[in-house]
Amino acid sequence: MAVNPHGIHHVTAIARDPQKNVDFYTGVLGLRLVKQTVNFDAPNVWHLYYGDEHGSPASILTFFPWIGVPKGKEGAGLTTATAFSVPAESIGWWHERLKSLDIQVDSPVVRGESEVLTVFDYDGMRLELTATESDSRSGWDGVSSIPAEHAVRGLHSVTLSQRQVDPTAGMLTNLLGMKHTSDFGAGAKFSMDTGGTGALVEVLGGVQDKGLQAGGTVHHVAFRAPNLDTMSLWQQELLSLGVQVTEILDRQYFKSIYFREPGGVLFEIATDEPGFDIDEPLLELGKKLKLPPWLEPSREQIQASLPPIVVEN
Repeated sequence: MAVNPHGIHHVTAIARDPQKNVDFYTGVLGLRLVKQTVNFDAPNVWHLYYGDEHGSPASILTFFPWIGVPKGKEGAGLTTATAFSVPAESIGWWHERLKSLDIQVDSPVVRGESEVLTVFDYDGMRLELTATESDSRSGWDGVSSIPAEHAVRGLHSVTLSQRQVDPTAGMLTNLLGMKHTSDFGAGAKFSMDTGGTGALVEVLGGVQDKGLQAGGTVHHVAFRAPNLDTMSLWQQELLSLGVQVTEILDRQYFKSIYFREPGGVLFEIATDEPGFDIDEPLLELGKKLKLPPWLEPSREQIQASLPPIVVEN
């Protein structure tokens, strides 16, 4: 594979209530709402982006909050866990915080060499906080109830659930340039670039029940390409290998291509450029509805169709 991913760019999931979504990811987890926009393919639906101060690649979790969408179900063919990195000494602090806020959270467990805390958002989506010694990212320190030394640093890894590991593993290594680093139980681990936090994928095999993609589940996982030229090369190479890949799409803050891996999980390749400050200053990120130029003429109609949200940031 001539073009290799630099890591995870973002994860996008489906929520059922935009206000509860904002409350959890900003008020509970302490992420920054870096962009209020809409689903470009369904402009009557919010697209909310959360991340660090800048909305840096590998810090971003985004949501399509669809009012009335049914609850989904974890299972084969889905991304079933999204893990964030937190400082190694912060797991106990986060466990107590989440319990005090009456958030569904499991007791910490040791998994491999890391302590991991599993937590569920208001829609039942599975998240993990992974204790990490070597993550130098600063995260977002804009929530007064979360000391900077405990702040979420960014994405750590994702877990894909599959009936069989090998078909997915084949795409990750042979077509996407990832490295197979280790096996665990019924699964395998893969890394990108230098293999640090934000560049890790786990594939869990032996999952027989098929997942249902709906509220509280991941819609797709995006991997990083540094720029449009690299993405174009990647698209051409995937097409030459027989992968059904979309045309390059303009997502305003990055360019994208989409395709599915053999187990059914939707993958995206997203460019690091141009970033989230292309249409508003860094200090104002996430405070107002932003629309791409082609939707701006419909702003009044779009705003009227969106359920209101209140953001404290």
